[in-house]
Amino acid sequence: MNPVDPIARHATHAVRIRNLMVGGTAPVAVQSMTNTDTADEVGTAVQIAQLHRAGSELVRITVNTLEAAAAVPGIRERLDQMGLDVPLVGDFHFNGHKLLSSVPECAQALDKYRINPGNVGKGQRRDTQFAQMIELACRYGKPVRIGVNWGSLDQDLLARMMDTNAQRADPWDPRRVMDEALIASALDSATRAEELGLAADRIIISCKLSGVQDLIRVYRDLARRCSYALHLGLTEAGMGVKGIVASTAALAVLLQEGIGDTIRISLTPQPGESRTREVEVAQEILQSLGLRAFAPSVVACPGCGRTTSTVFQELAQDIQRYLRDQMPIWRAQYPGVENMTVAVMGCVVNGPGESRHANVGISLPGTGEIPVAPVYVDGEKTVTLKGETIAADFSRIVDDYVIRRYGQTAN
Repeated sequence: MNPVDPIARHATHAVRIRNLMVGGTAPVAVQSMTNTDTADEVGTAVQIAQLHRAGSELVRITVNTLEAAAAVPGIRERLDQMGLDVPLVGDFHFNGHKLLSSVPECAQALDKYRINPGNVGKGQRRDTQFAQMIELACRYGKPVRIGVNWGSLDQDLLARMMDTNAQRADPWDPRRVMDEALIASALDSATRAEELGLAADRIIISCKLSGVQDLIRVYRDLARRCSYALHLGLTEAGMGVKGIVASTAALAVLLQEGIGDTIRISLTPQPGESRTREVEVAQEILQSLGLRAFAPSVVACPGCGRTTSTVFQELAQDIQRYLRDQMPIWRAQYPGVENMTVAVMGCVVNGPGESRHANVGISLPGTGEIPVAPVYVDGEKTVTLKGETIAADFSRIVDDYVIRRYGQTAN
């Protein structure tokens, strides 16, 4: 790919999480989270495997009960037996200090801990319980994400900052106070973690909000004020088109500016929808920005009055699904295939031109056009397909191209 030229990455320390580097010059990593009951070892391991095979490079799991904590080592073992070296992140709220202390096997099996400063404890207990978790992270050599959420922000901190603001000669807007409280919670907690012995290159921080402009504003400020690795995500993004568009709008701006080292798309799944959808969206954002390549791109026209047939739509859908499904195998066998482009066009207006620009392209006949479909490979017309088997014939051409072009690279 020819990547865009974002500003220099802000994170000066690269964090190692099991087999994955995050921050520094490392590529932006894709993270996801399970929605199974973690106490269900089999169900959770299966969903982690699905997410990882879809392209998730870190998977976060809820650890909220003793039963969930006790299941973590078994989940890790099942993944290892499947040959899946995916890092596991433990998501802790309220009782993480107890669970990590009570189940040391869980503390050892996890690859990263997620701590929310807003609900690690209240008053003096907050400092003590936060310290317990950091000390355990140091003992077991685990990195930590200090993750602040606006929905669970430390209310004592916010109240103090609101009181201070009220005393100003020129008080800030309440939104600015909220921004500052989020950032202060994250940075103060990170500083305290370092004082307790956790190295800066073991810390990732996040400040998540659910408003697009709010998230952009806070992360820009956060990036100016620290050099920790940053995790990006629009929290509670929502369902379907709304969640995808809002997440893309926020993260694309920040990523283009060089802000962000890991991302997660917090989509609410449609009923019956696979959890892997959030992984696909994250990959598409990074690939569309030119920051990473995960799977071959399919270029397809939107359709118009010239394309009353649905053949090109069905073929584009089938090809895109096929290419993504093949990637777990192709990634190892055909390095570079993720950079391939395939064009599936619906009429003669842009069809031949787009097809020539793709590695492999087909221009299907539009309404009233001659019922033939010229195919272009690396800019050259190679064959004209006809009849009822156009889709199957074109799929074979794509397959042959992958083997011929990218199989040579593997040898």
